[in-house]
Amino acid sequence: MTQPAVGRRERKKAATRQAIADAALRLFLAHGYDRVSVRDIADAADVSTTTLFKHFPGKEALVFDRDDEREAGLVAAVRERPPGTDVLDALRAHVHATWLPLVTDPRLAGFTELVNNTPALREYSARMWRRRSDALSAAIAEEFGVPRDHLACVALARFVLEIPALTRDRPDPAAAVDEIFDILTNGWRPPV
Repeated sequence: MTQPAVGRRERKKAATRQAIADAALRLFLAHGYDRVSVRDIADAADVSTTTLFKHFPGKEALVFDRDDEREAGLVAAVRERPPGTDVLDALRAHVHATWLPLVTDPRLAGFTELVNNTPALREYSARMWRRRSDALSAAIAEEFGVPRDHLACVALARFVLEIPALTRDRPDPAAAVDEIFDILTNGWRPPV
């Protein structure tokens, strides 16, 4: 089934949203989160603060501008996987397609430092992580017809969400992702 064409208005909205998010990240990385105001971001993106708030509920959301999209992608990886595809294989493919391209983004180190050094962003990130974990766990549980808080589903969701942190500084992040999924698939064995 083909997706309907995106209209001009939706494209303009998406472009404005992206311009705001890009301006915010650029300013945050250059000056620090606490030294940049919403007005500074709106000015840099050439929009009003009213327009900014139509796209983002608050200052923290400007840093994590693709949060909803990433959460939806995780859930879709499970629910919309091709017939006959194992949940772990679908999640492995999703992580390869979505996380690994971010590893090469030159802004990743600065972004990670920004989040780690800003209490408001650390808190927002933790809430976002818990929400993603709950959504992914629920999707996995639904696939197997078990309660959404089933321990195996909750544990798998949390392991998958930890993969970026576990692989980001590895010499070969793709191999590290595969190693983690191999552990999830085959069980842990002592290193040799």
